[in-house]
Amino acid sequence: MKPELHGPFLARHGRPPAVCAWAPGRIEFIGNHTDYNGGPVLGAAIDRGVGVAVAGRAEGGWTFASTARPGVVRVEPGDRTRRAGADAWVNYPLGVLRELELAGIPVPPAGDYLATSDLPEGAGLSSSAALEMASALAFACAAGPEPDRGRLVALCRAAENRFVGVPCGPLDQGVSGFGRRDHLVLVDARGPRFETVPLPAGVHLWLFNTPNRHALVDGLYAARHAECQAAARALGVTQLVEVTPEQLAEREGRLDPREARRAGHVVGEIARVHRTLAALRAGDLAEVGRLLTASHHSSRLLFENSTPELDFLVTALVAEPGVHGARLTGGGFGGAVLALTSAEFPRAAAERVAAAYAAAFGARPEVLHALTGDGAGLI
Repeated sequence: MKPELHGPFLARHGRPPAVCAWAPGRIEFIGNHTDYNGGPVLGAAIDRGVGVAVAGRAEGGWTFASTARPGVVRVEPGDRTRRAGADAWVNYPLGVLRELELAGIPVPPAGDYLATSDLPEGAGLSSSAALEMASALAFACAAGPEPDRGRLVALCRAAENRFVGVPCGPLDQGVSGFGRRDHLVLVDARGPRFETVPLPAGVHLWLFNTPNRHALVDGLYAARHAECQAAARALGVTQLVEVTPEQLAEREGRLDPREARRAGHVVGEIARVHRTLAALRAGDLAEVGRLLTASHHSSRLLFENSTPELDFLVTALVAEPGVHGARLTGGGFGGAVLALTSAEFPRAAAERVAAAYAAAFGARPEVLHALTGDGAGLI
């Protein structure tokens, strides 16, 4: 449900907003850590996301506020330095503002800003990309017409890479920008290209968000990125997408054991994305589920970005009737598990899994029956 922003904006800033925008979070369906290796990945926009309201003015700098936090963060005119501590969330809209300015896209020179969200942070649902996309739309449309959507997606990714400091691929911003209800988005990172893929009838997506929130800027994501780059160099390619499973088997002796595990996951995961596409087009949900679960085991054993909590949920879910498959979703190192189910999987079964998790780990995961949704837009 898209939020009502006028009242909260007026309460915080004392005047109404000029533009309100919304962007969805996303589920990484399959393709774990493939996008920044040049490979394909499938994702889905969901019906939860981030709303942003903006009102520009001629001078005076920017004031940033969030309904999740008290007070405002004041940014002086021309200041585009990164924030730290409690104000670090401002780096996402501030980075977007900087990239829009560098690209020559008109934005207000100063103004007031408010963000609100119904996405759980750190759940692997890309609240950061949703914040970036909603911010980009609001900033740009407060000063002129909406820019080309592909250009906005690229600028939001650049903000996360260059300003926030996360070396992500195009998945998160691409799905938030190009999502479509009852569809997945196929992201071909080499373009990047974005294509919608219909979901077969009867598909249900459940998310189990663990209390262990992940944080991609703490170095783990960047470490995996660097390990994949090192593996590609040792294999004599620019990106791991250029290596087939057969070629990896022939050249694996060039890699140290850690690089071999990382490359093995990425190369195998790229193959799983292609097989998943074929199974989706054939309506073979059982095969799609097997591939999702295989993806999780590869993440656990080869990419080492799972946790005991995520592993517990996957094991418990695939034992339930009506579950086709399950896997961690997003960057890993905590966050959430995705389950692909039939309509016969009831909420009572989901709550049973959540209760078993609570008995094992002492805290209950949040359970979301996720609905697919459309991409970013004005509201």
